[in-house]
Amino acid sequence: MPRIDLRSDTVTHPTPAMRRAMAEAEVGDDVFGDDPTVNALEERAAALLGKEAGLFVASGTMGNLVAQMAHLARGQETIASASSHMVTDEAAGHAVVVGTSMRTLPDRPDGTLDLALVAESFRDPADPHEPISGLVAIENTHAHSMGQPLGVAYTQAVADVAHAHGVPLHVDGARFFNAVVAEGVTPAALAGPADSVTFCLSKGLACPVGSVLVGSRAYIWRARRARKLLGGGMRQVGVLAAPGLLALSDGPDGMIARLAEDHANAHRLAEGLADLSGIESPGGAAQPAPGRLDPARTRTNFVIFRVARDRAAFLADLAARGVLMVPYAHGTIRAVTHYGITAGDVDATLAAVRAALAETAGAGPVPARAGA
Repeated sequence: MPRIDLRSDTVTHPTPAMRRAMAEAEVGDDVFGDDPTVNALEERAAALLGKEAGLFVASGTMGNLVAQMAHLARGQETIASASSHMVTDEAAGHAVVVGTSMRTLPDRPDGTLDLALVAESFRDPADPHEPISGLVAIENTHAHSMGQPLGVAYTQAVADVAHAHGVPLHVDGARFFNAVVAEGVTPAALAGPADSVTFCLSKGLACPVGSVLVGSRAYIWRARRARKLLGGGMRQVGVLAAPGLLALSDGPDGMIARLAEDHANAHRLAEGLADLSGIESPGGAAQPAPGRLDPARTRTNFVIFRVARDRAAFLADLAARGVLMVPYAHGTIRAVTHYGITAGDVDATLAAVRAALAETAGAGPVPARAGA
């Protein structure tokens, strides 16, 4: 059975052009700084985001980990949102490896933090009982709020609060370019207020492996040392960097502008789901109260919703029809559009959802909402 895989944008396969680039990549020993393809990728990423230097790493989690190691001393603390990836999905690396704590703040439905609360969260450095505040981190796009993009003005406002307290701002930009496209701004403008930014090549940009961390030259040198400490010093890794260099290009094989297609498909999916009885808005942290799913909240490639039936049974029934989604936070379900998903796939998904809802309920066909 053909499979429509909406579990994540990490399930993408490299484009034919990426496969050719991998096969033909010029390589060298990256630990010695000799891999020309890696060097070109790091330089391209830094220039695109308006920073001095970049560092190619194996994953977004590694990128965030070395970012923290380069910013923080042991025993310091990061101020971050409670549902952010760095807090909930990185195996407590901040504590286990970096040796730091997290001061977590509640997320708002638009993915932002209350700036007054951020300012109030800085510790008193004169009190020996308290950790030293050393970093503020935000996530863009903000996954748990249905992939909301955070704009330039907000990023600047958070940076202003951080810098006023003498600490840097790090952006976990796993889906940074989805935010760029949704906001209609340049990567340099959106990255500008931050001291460091990570972004994933292996999500919406469809590369098989890797992320990039950017910042000042001095900062990236510290991050490079941290990468080595973690065992992330790679050798002839240009074969993996080549797809990333292609994805960040302005040519026909570039993958940034096409993210708008993923956003359109996600919105199409959200509109169709909103018309089905038994589909509700997510509710929970960083979401509006349960009710009708609001397609206007689907601004990037995430659709998060709740079913008014058994979630596990619904997902199993959906999988039996060749459509994969995943259980997500707060009792919700997540569907993520990406390279390889078409408008036709969205329509087929909606048909499968309607059938799965009916089977889960043990009833007849699922009706459209009244007035829909």
